[in-house]
Amino acid sequence: MPNEDKATRYHRLKRRAALLGTGLSALVLLMLVVSGASAALRHAAAVPAGGSFTITVVIYVVFLAVLIEALRRPLALYLGVTLERRFGLSTETTLHWWIDHAKAAGIGLVFGVCAAVLVSWLLRWNPEYRWMAAAAGFSAAIVVLAQLAPVLLLPLFYEFKPLDRPALRARLVSLADRAGARVLGVFEWRLGDKTRKANAALIGIGRTRRILVSDTLLADHSDDEIEVILAHELAHHVHGDIWRGIALETALLTLGFFLADKVIGSAAGRFGITAKSDPAALPLVVLAAGLVSIVLKPFANALSRAHERRADRYALEMTRNAGAFTSAMKRLGAQNLAEEQPSRAVQWLFYTHPPVAARIEFARDWSSSQKR
Repeated sequence: MPNEDKATRYHRLKRRAALLGTGLSALVLLMLVVSGASAALRHAAAVPAGGSFTITVVIYVVFLAVLIEALRRPLALYLGVTLERRFGLSTETTLHWWIDHAKAAGIGLVFGVCAAVLVSWLLRWNPEYRWMAAAAGFSAAIVVLAQLAPVLLLPLFYEFKPLDRPALRARLVSLADRAGARVLGVFEWRLGDKTRKANAALIGIGRTRRILVSDTLLADHSDDEIEVILAHELAHHVHGDIWRGIALETALLTLGFFLADKVIGSAAGRFGITAKSDPAALPLVVLAAGLVSIVLKPFANALSRAHERRADRYALEMTRNAGAFTSAMKRLGAQNLAEEQPSRAVQWLFYTHPPVAARIEFARDWSSSQKR
């Protein structure tokens, strides 16, 4: 595609690699089940477990995670290092990327083991709606993680320090107070050690809520631009978008576990799977939940884009600064290598935010309407 610009090519290659990784994982999980390899893996896990169901599940999941990680590692390296460097976005050493990747894999393994044990025990328990119990348990975990991530998880990957710009800090805290979002503080987020991209966020729930402003944003954006970017983030708090997102995740989890319950019920007695609670059936649970997520992704994306458009309007109305909004979008788009005008199909399938060009056009329309 000789005529595509740098940003379009970057995102096209990124989407292609991500889709390949998803397809590869799904194929491996499916082949493990239908070939009987999953049952053999469960049998191998049961030997050192000494008859313990829980330990069998843990060992099985570790085996499975190591296999998937080994298969997906080249793609992860391509996405995290090769592609980012090719387009001039990465500032991270390969060693540091590997350290972060190992941390993420370890955390993912811990969560995966806990999830597998929960699902397996619920499948052994025999009420009619055990899939609902699983969805409820996972939804509760999402709420807990939303509170703990700023405190426990993000510091494992990024360095934070109190923002050392008193005027800007006071301005952002005042903005949060006006929005009714009391915050723990304003922190500089050290993104520059990893990437040239810029970002700001309002993270956490309740007492863990805090404002994060990346060092890359602080270096290249004016205080007016940073304020309007944060106003957009505050809108999600004002409109309850975090809780809406959790509600949507709960609905997707419920549908996913319902489908998984039907799928593993049909598979029991085949492929070496002895019962619904057999750990060898866990790949089918992942596949069913993933299928629901993929099928409903366009709907979830459309809902997210609507929330983002509403947040843009809130930011404009709160700051009354369409000029800063427009310049911030242009600067962020260039800095983060965002596509200005992706195709409708790409937006429908992949975009959780409106394209940069659409957001700028919206700000101009809003400004014109205020002058009339």
